[in-house]
Amino acid sequence: MLRSLSVKYSPLLTRIRPGGRALSSQPTSSLGCLPTTDSPVVSKLGFFNSVTGDGSKIPSYRVLDGFGIPIEGAEVPEISEQFARRLYENMQLLPTLDNILYNVQRQGKISFYMTSYGEEAAVIGSAAALADDDEVLAQYREVGVLLWRGFSLDRVMAQCFGTHEDSGKGRQMPVHFGSTQHHFHQISSPLATQIPQAAGVGYALKRDPERRSKNVACVFFGEGAASEGDFHAGMLLASTLPSPTLFLARNNGFAISTPSSQQYYGDSLSARGPGYGIDTVRVDGNDVLAVMSAVKEGRRRCLEGGRAVLVEMMTYRVGHHSTSDDSFAYRGRQEVEDRKKIDNPITRFRLFMESRGWWDKTEEEELKSRLKQDVLASFKRAETLKKPDLAELFSDVYAEEPWNIREQRKELAGLLEKYGQVWEPWQNDLKIFKDEGKKLAD
Repeated sequence: MLRSLSVKYSPLLTRIRPGGRALSSQPTSSLGCLPTTDSPVVSKLGFFNSVTGDGSKIPSYRVLDGFGIPIEGAEVPEISEQFARRLYENMQLLPTLDNILYNVQRQGKISFYMTSYGEEAAVIGSAAALADDDEVLAQYREVGVLLWRGFSLDRVMAQCFGTHEDSGKGRQMPVHFGSTQHHFHQISSPLATQIPQAAGVGYALKRDPERRSKNVACVFFGEGAASEGDFHAGMLLASTLPSPTLFLARNNGFAISTPSSQQYYGDSLSARGPGYGIDTVRVDGNDVLAVMSAVKEGRRRCLEGGRAVLVEMMTYRVGHHSTSDDSFAYRGRQEVEDRKKIDNPITRFRLFMESRGWWDKTEEEELKSRLKQDVLASFKRAETLKKPDLAELFSDVYAEEPWNIREQRKELAGLLEKYGQVWEPWQNDLKIFKDEGKKLAD
């Protein structure tokens, strides 16, 4: 029996079920939205686990196939022969540099090294799509960006050897580059710290009237770094405080020894972008033309919309993680060899150039010989250079030297005065410094 209620008429209460329950006759499209969301209201319960809508995988953008031939429907970027040669020479420079410095580390002449083997297209293609004064926050394998911008081989060697020509004064590990002149922020070892920093740099650019519509902040990272909380903090910051921040993910399959299959269960990193309201694209990271096109378009969207963009570059780390790693302990040697042959980014672009009549076997041999000579010349020169002044050990950290640093400096100066000229180990060690410890005594 229904109780007598005093209610106002509502168009929503148009039908009454037995038992007195009311049903709405309005279509769900007219029911409005829930608080804090523009999501439409539906009457069917449904879960989803894909950003594509139909459950399919996010596609990967490609221009050239493995033989350097444009795939059907692909729009090949308009590049000149001269520009193509520059791309190729920079791609070839990376393995030349890597081969020599990897062996130099094995000889004990530098302490550490990381290669870019297999990721040449991802690095050089990105560098070519950026403006030279875009701010770059790199991870570890992006020395190619610096070389593209004119960073010399002598400066590469100065950093790896820690000579007095190193702008970092020998205080960083090898491959931890930085150059204010080239808008390349100092690399740091802790994983993923550069990602939220890049969101801050992007926001600063947006607030600068002279740069807000001119430059982006570009951050490189791997899929392993994307498992860190800093990745999510950076994406959230760049999304909620919109900024022209370009997130470039090098998905090379391994975070040291951890394969990507153990890094995430979803559709890789690209599936995360839409969750933060960020335009996203996945690209074949071994296709330098595809990478260049994707990053160029991503940069345009950053500048025109003032918002972040995510580009995921699918590639493969052919080399070991670093000189401290033996990757054959967790992956098969044949797997790596197959990757070198089947999907080599340098070979792919070389075949494309040959098909255009822009390259031949003679030029290939001449280029490899010249690059090797250039790298060896810089290496041999770096071996002869001394370390920074020993006195630099105490400089640059504080605007005003605190008492404890003054005490440490005085203590070392006293020890040098007492033992520096009489104890043979110290006599030999002091000779490697540019000032031989004399400025510290002064």
